[in-house]
Amino acid sequence: MRHLLLALPFALLPVIAHANEHHHHDHHDHHDEHASLGSHEHGVAQLDAALEGTVLEIELRSPAINLLGFEHAANSAEDKRKVADARAQLEQPGRLFGLSAEAGCKLDEARLESPLFAGKGHEHEHEHEHEQHDAGTHSDVHAHYRYDCSTPDALTGLDLRALFEAFPGTEKIQAQVIGPNGQQGKLLRANQAQITF
Repeated sequence: MRHLLLALPFALLPVIAHANEHHHHDHHDHHDEHASLGSHEHGVAQLDAALEGTVLEIELRSPAINLLGFEHAANSAEDKRKVADARAQLEQPGRLFGLSAEAGCKLDEARLESPLFAGKGHEHEHEHEHEQHDAGTHSDVHAHYRYDCSTPDALTGLDLRALFEAFPGTEKIQAQVIGPNGQQGKLLRANQAQITF
């Protein structure tokens, strides 16, 4: 299954490029003109989802500033509270992705990785710290979730409105999905936050 998620950015690159191109003509946002899939752009996150059989995998990659409001190491009590709050929300993905209850999806695995998170579940933390140090002051958050769904046919898509509400620094999500009806990509915003499988 993981190979499906890894293939998504390449398989849907033309779809996302077209969505971004269409968006440029509508709004002429200079940040969009420089967006590229997988780049570190404030306000923009990437989400890949694959539904195969009863298994649903979701990966979310975002600049830390979208989720925390900053990217530096949390030194103050306020910053540490923001990190703890964001981590607590990311550890409850059922609230963020709008999975239909009828699908009976149970979380099998959740992994959160960021140089800004400390403690359990961060086996690759030092590796990421070095990568981030080399890349400058930009820090990213990577979340991976694996669900087992008892009735996958009832899972028609994802609704990310709660994710946009929880993390208002996230303005856009470049979403890519593979499901029973093939693959698609879509640029999501708070007012257009649904994507179907």
